[in-house]
Amino acid sequence: MLDLINHVVKISARRDRTEINSAMVDALIDLFHPLRATIYRCYSGHNKAVFFPCAGFGPHGPFLRNAYLPDRLHCHGIDHDPLLQRCRQEASAVLDHLKDGSHRIVFPIIRRNEPSYMIDLTLLDEFSADQRIALMGLIEYFGNHIGLLDYGEGDTLTGLASRKTFDKHLFELLGQAASDELLANGNGHPRRRRGSSGEASHWLAVCDIDHFKQVNDNFGHLIGDEVLIMLAQVMRQSFRFDDQLFRFGGEEFVALLQPTDRTSALATLERFRRQVASQVFSRVGHVTISIGFSRLLPHDTPADAIDRADEALYFAKHNGRNRIDCYEELVATRQLIAKEVARGEIELF
Repeated sequence: MLDLINHVVKISARRDRTEINSAMVDALIDLFHPLRATIYRCYSGHNKAVFFPCAGFGPHGPFLRNAYLPDRLHCHGIDHDPLLQRCRQEASAVLDHLKDGSHRIVFPIIRRNEPSYMIDLTLLDEFSADQRIALMGLIEYFGNHIGLLDYGEGDTLTGLASRKTFDKHLFELLGQAASDELLANGNGHPRRRRGSSGEASHWLAVCDIDHFKQVNDNFGHLIGDEVLIMLAQVMRQSFRFDDQLFRFGGEEFVALLQPTDRTSALATLERFRRQVASQVFSRVGHVTISIGFSRLLPHDTPADAIDRADEALYFAKHNGRNRIDCYEELVATRQLIAKEVARGEIELF
């Protein structure tokens, strides 16, 4: 019991998802000695559910991956594993007896009627009843702790990540952008979005609802909130599972795109713009959005990246709205002047 309490204290001290997962795996190994253990972070898209093994323990020892940036090399669809699929469908723990005498059990952590995490354990059959009770208590605690983290990181209206978590996510991506540059300058290549061609980069897009003040003035703030909620739903359907989506404040939303080229980034954003324009919003009818986006540079500060995307958004707003503009393209065509960055250098494209 004291060992269990000690591990709960260690987990509760963490506020970073990757660190929480690491502490949870340590607890599972120390207390229950599983043959295998995997913590999956789950992403439910409009096409299929994707599962990312972000921490665990197996024949080759423990492993830990960044829980905020799912690595596509390790992600897979749910259809590859019938037990995971069954757990998702039943939204409850499921059990499978294995031929070697052990058994595999999967526990879901449910958020918004979908698993946000799954804990997959392979245990010996002589696992005692008392240990099962302690295990279920630990997993329930883990789920509650993740729920508090979701609440702290999320926007309460739309369920997207909130403005206050944006800087953390952006710093994670800027670090990845630096890694991509090193990889591109060496013998390797940065990870690319499937179907992209040319140089792949991370991208930041700022999306703003056109004439949203008129929606609030004409229909009231409750209807305005419904528009924001519906737009967030369209946003989730338009982007891929590993793109980071935020409500930045008011009617402004931000997307951080995983590595791709400019053409593919524009295609993704154009899909989002079209889907918003075709959506019928409650009582309001149709609304449109304007989008400005820019490539993340390896040595950017958050202010650098946001300022460039905002410049492109400002251009879109003042040139007809309901359109998408890329900062680098505007600079290349001399419609904008390259911004001077904080370190005193000039961006050249």
